[in-house]
Order: sequence, then C-alpha cells, then structure tokens
Amino acid sequence: MGAGWWLAAMCVVLAAGCRTADVPAPFTPVMGTRELMQSVLNPNAGVVWRSVSTVVTTAGIDEMRPQSDDEWLRVRNAAVTVAKAGNQLMLSPRASDGSRWMKAAQALIDTSTAAARAAEARNADQLFTVGGEMYSACLNCHENYMSE
Repeated sequence: MGAGWWLAAMCVVLAAGCRTADVPAPFTPVMGTRELMQSVLNPNAGVVWRSVSTVVTTAGIDEMRPQSDDEWLRVRNAAVTVAKAGNQLMLSPRASDGSRWMKAAQALIDTSTAAARAAEARNADQLFTVGGEMYSACLNCHENYMSE
C-alpha cells in the first residue's frame, strides 16, 4: 500500500470530521398565516391567474396574454413569490399537523414553480394549465384548513 492510499484514507477521515450536525436553520415566520395569505399569496397568485384568459362576448373573443418582457417577468416573479411563500407555510408553527399540511404546501410550491417556468418559456397555454393546477392546490388547502 503506497502513500496514495494513506492520503485518500486521511482525506475521508478529515472530511467526515468536518461535517456539521444536521441542525435546522433558525427561521422565524414574520407574520401569521392569514396575513401571509392576504399580503403575499393572494395578490401574487392573482397576477398568475389573471395573466392568461379568453373572454367570449357578443362582440367577439378577447385573448389576454402577457405581451412584453416586463409583463412576462411580472408573471414569473409573482409565481416565484408564491413558491417562496409556500416554503413559509412549511415553517413551524404553521406546519402543526405534519404530512397533510406539508403535502398541501408542497403542491403549492410545485405548481407555482411550474407557472414560473411556463412564464420563463413564454408559454401562455402551459401557464394557463399550471395556473389551474395552482388554483386546485390552493382550493384543496382552503377546503381542509380555512374556517369562516
């Protein structure tokens, strides 16, 4: 066994010794769930949902789609903000019932991330589809957790 083996073994030992303990980061929610919904999630989800639509009237068909770079960027940023707020929903004390709540928050993150990718690709049809999936994720959570 040459010096190369010994050097490799020492690197493994040193690397193992340098690992930090798996300690969760000290995150703190800065607002309650209702305030997070009202001030962050609802307005930004609305940007995504209103970005693509087709309205049929007696006067004709009105297609709404982002047109400019700024409009596409606004939709993308709104979707990213919703995804980031989904992460906030996973913080304690909000995630008090465990897996059901976490699955609902993850669905919000996944669908809003897909909406951001659709906006980046300037794919209005995909944005419409994932916007509907994002709405379903929101509705599912509201049906389980919103009390009047």
